[in-house]
Amino acid sequence: MANATFYLITEESHQATPEGFEEYILFLSRHFAKQGAKVYLNCNNKAHAEQIAERFWQVDSSEFMAHNLVGEGPRYATNIEIGYQGVKPSWNRQLVINLAENETTFANKFAEVVDFVPCEEKAKQLARERYKIYRQAGYQLQTIEIKHN
Repeated sequence: MANATFYLITEESHQATPEGFEEYILFLSRHFAKQGAKVYLNCNNKAHAEQIAERFWQVDSSEFMAHNLVGEGPRYATNIEIGYQGVKPSWNRQLVINLAENETTFANKFAEVVDFVPCEEKAKQLARERYKIYRQAGYQLQTIEIKHN
C-alpha cells in the first residue's frame, strides 16, 4: 500500500521561514537516506531544483549528503536526487519529498510521498487539493504536525 504523509507547518515554527523550511528538507532527506531510502526531491522548476541542490552544499562537512540533479552524477545516481516537472527521476526512487505547489502526477510512481501544508492560505489550499488527489489515487494518508522549532 502506498503512503502519503503531510507535515503541517505552523506559523510559529522555524519551518515557516524559508531558511527553516530548507533546513527541514535537508533533515528529512538525511533521515530517509540514512534508512536506505532512495529519495527524490520534486521541485517547482529547474531554478528551484538548483537552489535546493546548492543548499545541500552549504551544510557542515560532517553532515554532507551525496546528492545530484536529475541527469547529473553517477549512472545509478545517489541516494538523494533532485528534479522538477518535466524530468524523470532515476528508476530506483521509492520516496518523493514534494516541494512543488501543484505537481502530483508523479505520485503513483512512488511508494512513499512526503508533502507539506504551509501556513499561508493559498499554499494551504493547494496542499488540500494534493491531499484529495493522493486520496483518490488510493494512498494511505496521515498528517503530522511539526512540533520542534
